[in-house]
Amino acid sequence: MNDPSPQGTRKPASAGAGDDPAGQAGVIGIGLAAVLAFALAQGSWQWFSTFIGVTLLAVIFAFQRRPPWTPGIRTAYMRALVAYSLVVGLCLAIALAPMMQRWAWLFPMSGTRSGCAWMGRYEVIQSTAALANVADRDDAAVAYAQEARSREAVADCLATTTTRWLPLYGTGAAVLVGAGAWSRDRARARARSARTCRSSPGRVRT
Repeated sequence: MNDPSPQGTRKPASAGAGDDPAGQAGVIGIGLAAVLAFALAQGSWQWFSTFIGVTLLAVIFAFQRRPPWTPGIRTAYMRALVAYSLVVGLCLAIALAPMMQRWAWLFPMSGTRSGCAWMGRYEVIQSTAALANVADRDDAAVAYAQEARSREAVADCLATTTTRWLPLYGTGAAVLVGAGAWSRDRARARARSARTCRSSPGRVRT
């Protein structure tokens, strides 16, 4: 009795982590959870958020794979592209938040930066009144405390405005990323189709 060859029933090799839809969803879910947990934290935007955003972008670019390009809006490709673009836009917004808070040329915030400076001066006045009874004991310590409270007040004021504008910046980045990815994927799909059409006549010669 002839047994079937083991090679005939061999299972295909498992897909890599980057081609596993469940793995892709897990990577994106972890990235979203980390980003949202940090985004909802209170206080000023610190440079650690830039590190988080850049790290998550590297993870997404390394493991996320979109389905083959197909025309139409209600396709699996379009759903994957929308999710990919929004996640990348969110990570970019989180990564840029500390720069937007600190650099006026990147995020002018017309009228807000001067108002936040006034908030810093007001905090100095408040701290002066609160520390009036100890001012004659250590002038250097009082001056340092006043400066620290002023910086904290200004940073919190700028961070609040930055957070308010982050969705707009993230949406803009998502639109740009989505348009670029869609154009690139469509060009690749058309190039593959053209190569297939050129090679087909040679295969069907009579």
